Amino acid sequence: MLFLQMKVLIYGQTYVIIRLSKGDGLMNTYKAYKLRIYPTDFQRELIEKTFGSTRYIYNNFLAERKNKYEESKTRISVYEQLKELTDLKKEKEWLREIDSCALQVCVYNLDDAFQKFFKGNGYPRFRVKGVHESFRTNNTLNTYKDKNYESIRIDFNKRVITLPKLKEVKFRGYRKAKEIVGKIKSATISKDANKYFVSILVEVPYTNISLKPTSIVGLDLGIKDFIVTSNGEKLKNEVKINEKRLKGLQKWLSRCKPGSKNRYKVKLKIQRLYLKIRNARKHMIYKLANKIIKENDIIAIENLDVKSMYQVHKIAKHLKNIPISEFIRVLKYKSKWLGKKVIEINKYYPSSQSCNRCGFKNEEVKDLSVRKWTCPRCGLIHDRDINASINIMFEGLKIYMKESII
Repeated sequence: MLFLQMKVLIYGQTYVIIRLSKGDGLMNTYKAYKLRIYPTDFQRELIEKTFGSTRYIYNNFLAERKNKYEESKTRISVYEQLKELTDLKKEKEWLREIDSCALQVCVYNLDDAFQKFFKGNGYPRFRVKGVHESFRTNNTLNTYKDKNYESIRIDFNKRVITLPKLKEVKFRGYRKAKEIVGKIKSATISKDANKYFVSILVEVPYTNISLKPTSIVGLDLGIKDFIVTSNGEKLKNEVKINEKRLKGLQKWLSRCKPGSKNRYKVKLKIQRLYLKIRNARKHMIYKLANKIIKENDIIAIENLDVKSMYQVHKIAKHLKNIPISEFIRVLKYKSKWLGKKVIEINKYYPSSQSCNRCGFKNEEVKDLSVRKWTCPRCGLIHDRDINASINIMFEGLKIYMKESII
């Protein structure tokens, strides 16, 4: 048996924890790379046609499933609709111009949406033109003149990516593209603010790193300070939204005549502003996640119910500007890749109300306006958020020790 020491830093105090180490494992996993592409006029026209065709198939088959169930309380299988797609392509010539794989994937996506609905998710919605325009095509092995080739290929020298029907498309992000190693599974082409992107999904062998943890940190996610760590560090939300410009553009848009060129131009300006905000948020999330993962081996966080938090009127407006769910998602998958561990604490755990020294529970701290309080039992003065992060760290440590023993 191998034993190791793990340091827990709280305001300069060091606690030594003893635990057992675990072995290595090997498995396959998936990685995605997003690149900006620069299609020609012909390629751009074909991409737009594919957006429209996949939207048509999705909405048409969704309406068919809905009507069938309302009339006879029966369901249509995905295989029946795939057969129907073949017949539909014979009737409508313009569907033959589109990549057949993209149309088939669209049918499977609709079936997946219904499977999620049966498990408790929302009912599938009809797709709307201009909203989240995208389509996916799978990488297939084709044969031409006794030579095998894949339908999706990347040429780093020419800086082009070969896609079905589109052929060679120029891309930017050469340094990132060179990291693409493994078998390409699919490509998703999307459009955002009149810019085109491709997301490459790659299957790669992944080694489950045997971790010998030497440090642990607790994180309290909030509104005033985006992240508060158990060592007293406070990381703020650096993204600032130009609300004055956004309101001005939206007001201008409401005055434009529907279908006019001016309305299209203003709408594009709003889309580009939102894209800029999303990119800034993404940059901040990845920067903070990388910093925390680099400095710590075990990360304890609360399993927050963000949807319920939006129901609280006082904080709902502020939550819109704080990407809590996205940060947790990035933190989890990056930790997995680097062999670090993320432990989620029960959302009902009273991290803010409990004293991290003596365990006294102060009910008065339920009031969010109470930012500092003194423990009536041991006299320790608490910063609300730092105290919560320390309690989260200790609770995460308990869970980790139990898992290690089991």
